[in-house]
Amino acid sequence: LCLQKSNGTRATSHVNECHELVALCQTPDSKSPYEPLLYSRMEALGSHLNFNLQTHSLSHRTNGVPLFFAAKENSAGCIKKLLDSASTNIFERGALGETALHVAVMNDNMEAALALMDGAPELINEPMTSDLFLGMTPLHIAVVNQNFNLVRSLIGKGADVATPRVTGLYFRKRRGGLLYYGEHILAFAACVGNQDIISMVINAGASTRAQDSIGNTVLHILVLQPNKTIACLVLDLLLARDVELDQAVPLDMVPNYHGLTPFKLAAKEGNLVAFQHLVNRRRINQWNLGPLTSNLYDLTEIDSLVADDDCSVLELIVGSQRREARRILEVTPVRQLVSLKWNLYGKHYFRLLLLLYLLYIGTFTLCCVYRPLKDAPENYTVSDMDKTIRVQKTLKESYVTYGDNLRLAGEMISVLGALVILLLEIPDMLRVGAKHYFGQTALGGPFHVILIAYAFLVVLLCVFRVSGVQGETVVMAVCLVLGWSNVMFFARGFQMLGPYVIMIQKIIFGDLTKFMWLSFIVLIGFSTSLWMVYMTQDPDSLPAYRSFPITLFSQFELSVGLIDLPVDHTITTPPIVHVLHCTFSVVSYILLLNLLTAMMSDTQWRVAQERDELWRTQVVATTLMLERRLPRCLWPRLGVCGLLYGLGERWYLRVEDRNDPLVQKMRRYIQAFSKDEDQSKERDEMENTDMSKGPGSPLIRPKHRGGINGNRKSLARWQMIRHSALGLDVEQEEPEDDQEVR
Repeated sequence: LCLQKSNGTRATSHVNECHELVALCQTPDSKSPYEPLLYSRMEALGSHLNFNLQTHSLSHRTNGVPLFFAAKENSAGCIKKLLDSASTNIFERGALGETALHVAVMNDNMEAALALMDGAPELINEPMTSDLFLGMTPLHIAVVNQNFNLVRSLIGKGADVATPRVTGLYFRKRRGGLLYYGEHILAFAACVGNQDIISMVINAGASTRAQDSIGNTVLHILVLQPNKTIACLVLDLLLARDVELDQAVPLDMVPNYHGLTPFKLAAKEGNLVAFQHLVNRRRINQWNLGPLTSNLYDLTEIDSLVADDDCSVLELIVGSQRREARRILEVTPVRQLVSLKWNLYGKHYFRLLLLLYLLYIGTFTLCCVYRPLKDAPENYTVSDMDKTIRVQKTLKESYVTYGDNLRLAGEMISVLGALVILLLEIPDMLRVGAKHYFGQTALGGPFHVILIAYAFLVVLLCVFRVSGVQGETVVMAVCLVLGWSNVMFFARGFQMLGPYVIMIQKIIFGDLTKFMWLSFIVLIGFSTSLWMVYMTQDPDSLPAYRSFPITLFSQFELSVGLIDLPVDHTITTPPIVHVLHCTFSVVSYILLLNLLTAMMSDTQWRVAQERDELWRTQVVATTLMLERRLPRCLWPRLGVCGLLYGLGERWYLRVEDRNDPLVQKMRRYIQAFSKDEDQSKERDEMENTDMSKGPGSPLIRPKHRGGINGNRKSLARWQMIRHSALGLDVEQEEPEDDQEVR
């Protein structure tokens, strides 16, 4: 249709003629006397079509260039004749910056690719030049298509496996990106999971330690892949090949430019499968005795006290906004390490901190209650409605008696405490970033805002007192509210209260915020309409509506049910007032309040699914906060030194497992009906990535293949239960039993 709209029937006839000429070129008779005429006509048609199709899609562009069309149709004879023609430009590119060899490889045309490699070897390492696919060579495409024969032929013809890098926009790691295979050819091969191609590329000279533009090695890239099972199998293969190089630093310990090793990146991204796999690779079996086993787990990158930098696994989990990352806290040995830290030291230090804060805020409260006041002078008030009888003393009058000196000591403690709070909070805020520091529930969220605001206002209160400014009453009132509200922060140290404080936070900053915006709009509208009526009335006749601010506040009180309807029926009331009050009652009481109740119920149900998980994350964040702020001598290292077992200077946590057959049987019952859908998703992903190219079965995948519908899943689970009940042999699963830590 595009051709007909641009050039009418003539363009379509040119295309048909071009196809017929290509067919003539494919005849066995290569000595045809019409051969020169055929090629000259094809070149003319190709130029004509190329001129008219430059704004169309890639498929039209490919059909418009004879060499591209021959590569797409796998016409080796036509390609050879075109390459022999002096007018053929072998470096001609398509709409995406591709050459004819790219087209042949992309369509898995082996004969056309071989003809191009033999006739134009310069194209073998020629990259694509468009912004989307910049740097992609034919070998990249053959690897992604898992065409083993093409990969072998390209490498045999001299394709470079180490230098080419894909830096096009389509393959970059970005928000919303659909594909991230890295930049190097080995990374592409690892992501598709073809064992034979991976081995071939490594044998041809590809480096297993090559890093892309953000420093990610092939292991980092595997951690970010959605097909976690194949990624772990390829990871084992690459680590085994890297061991042969005898490098000083293992491949899984090489960091990217952000300081993250593959192990840490798995924790940050919440890749539970890859994290557990890497943990198990570093696990050392100490001994086995019947159902008991003792394992040593490396704490080098997990424990914040052992890690060489501030970027430990625990820090990354706490700082991550992914729910999947928080699930890593249940993985051995992370769960045992966190439990030991909290129960042995963190819990006691945190509750001691709570006691100190209560003493501090109590002292500040007493200083506010007994602040220096004196009787107001005569004629101090200018209005009959002002009932002030006491005012603030001057600085000289404030510190005279013994009681004033005691209050002065409390005020000094309050100001020094506020300065300490600012000195502790501001560096943490700068280290994490204000957005994450104030926005994440695990890190404290709004309580950090409350605490910093309280400390700043206390310092401001000190400035007011010294300068004699008459306005400390308002500041004191706000400080008291903020200071006592911050006591809820310490509820995270108690399992009974911590999860409920999380729920309160979610409701206040979620549902209640939305409700207040809606209520504010309704209040402004109805308060203004009522004020239009009462602004013509005597202010003393109805005090609730004597001014616009008072009217607005009265309507707010009425909306939450704090006062009765402020209408005096002993005086004449315009009918519009009754209409407005009835409408406001319907909108405020029936609509908005019921909407708030429904929203809070929904939030309570959603938060209940993960409140315990969030509370455990808060416990970890609290422990790490105490580790940073308390002297290191108060935090002895947990675990054992590897020197005791001949394992170097690394620290290990010893975990003892009990493999109880009865527990395994019960867990088999539970897992039969509570398996996550992630397994089926991964199975579908492996089916989608399954290719039938190359010898044997090069694709790394689990033993079982094929999709299973819901009925077959249920039958399989019931079959598992029947086998378990009858005592028959079933496939053993790795147990996760109760564990003891030493």
